[in-house]
Amino acid sequence: MWTRYYSVSHLDEAIALLAEYGNRARIMAGGTDLLIELERGLRPQVETLIDITRIPGLDQITLEEDHFSLGPLVTHNHIVDHEPIIAHALPLAQASWEVGAPQIRNRATISGNLITASPANDTITPLMAMAASVELQSKSGRREIPLANFYTGLRKTIMRDDELMTRIKFPALKQNQKGIFIKLGLRRVQAISVINTAVVVTLQGDQIEKVCITLGCVAPIIVHASDAEEYLLGKALTSEHIAQAARLASAEVHPIDDIRGTADYRHEMVRVLVRRALQAIACGEEAVGFPHQPAMLWGEDQARVSRGLNQPFLHQQREPINAEINGIPVVTQSGQDKTLLRWLREDVGLTGTKEGCAEGECGACTLLLDDVAVMSCMVAAPRAHGATLQTIEGLAAGDELHPLQQAFIEEGAVQCGYCIPGFLMSGAKLWEEWPQPTPEQIEHSISGNLCRCTGYYKIMQAIARGAG
Repeated sequence: MWTRYYSVSHLDEAIALLAEYGNRARIMAGGTDLLIELERGLRPQVETLIDITRIPGLDQITLEEDHFSLGPLVTHNHIVDHEPIIAHALPLAQASWEVGAPQIRNRATISGNLITASPANDTITPLMAMAASVELQSKSGRREIPLANFYTGLRKTIMRDDELMTRIKFPALKQNQKGIFIKLGLRRVQAISVINTAVVVTLQGDQIEKVCITLGCVAPIIVHASDAEEYLLGKALTSEHIAQAARLASAEVHPIDDIRGTADYRHEMVRVLVRRALQAIACGEEAVGFPHQPAMLWGEDQARVSRGLNQPFLHQQREPINAEINGIPVVTQSGQDKTLLRWLREDVGLTGTKEGCAEGECGACTLLLDDVAVMSCMVAAPRAHGATLQTIEGLAAGDELHPLQQAFIEEGAVQCGYCIPGFLMSGAKLWEEWPQPTPEQIEHSISGNLCRCTGYYKIMQAIARGAG
């Protein structure tokens, strides 16, 4: 899929490589979109990947002078867990929670979500409503661009091939501001938006001083419901005003028919979601439903870079991948152009990690990378160099099963068994975080794991029983 894979130790090295390779290179951060695009042949010109995931400090969230700043390695789970974000940028936290499952949120970055530029990408909508800007850096310098000016069309931005997104900046919501994000998908988790909306209201007493209503999945880019915004100015959030604003928002969009919904359905759902969002803000219920103490599956370091590289290195054919897998040193001279999943199965010989979908949907390939649960089909194999991995083969202690494995047997939670390695890795990681998890936390932990044989009751019972 690629011919060169660089792991860099400093941002300047990444910027220099972008200048050298131009449109033949891409930055590897989360990679949850990029690897799928490469697998599907959607980026045939890309031959060089530049991995920035081992640079310390790029995963920090700061709040200075009433503005949040996100580094390029801030993931969706970092946002979900950040109390100041939840308190002062709730729509972004809600949108981040709606993305994928724990294994995806542990890898997928907010910057990557913005750069992919799909109108279905959930975090663009709230960041647009909160007047975010992005900082782009190249060898020729830095520039800061309002997010509203960043997009030029479907999956198109003004970003140059030699630029790297180094920061996302947006103001914290003030005491007289309230915000909410609502998403409609075809299932509860692991769903692409059919419609999403973010609403931020600035109040002067009981009257609206300013309002932003942004809509996703109704146009090639995220758009404002401008007529509805203008209508609400100077008005109170009464039932009548809310209903009319929702009708105006629905009337001014021009969605398409696609596999997830018809244009007529999207029109109606815009009306419904905008009305719900405004009603929740009017009732002070904008935070209802946001999870408390969710399962993150991310280890003691909380998926942050705890130690960087001493120097950059280049992986190409016949360069070794040297990793510790289940406590045992492993070296291969092959697999540098594969996903972590394929490398484990084809080059290392560990076939317990299963391939179900190869696009982060099923969770059968879940393992721990540097103590963080990830989908191995969405990680490049060279990322394993110098890392520690735990696969299903390392869950038991010799001939003694892990307590969760024993619980699965005793509860009859195993049928065909194909999906079970992923469930076990997710469940065992949950136990490390929450030795006695709640039913909600159990649901969170396996939300990225699919079982096609039966329902999930026995699996949930096994996780609950073993922990109890």
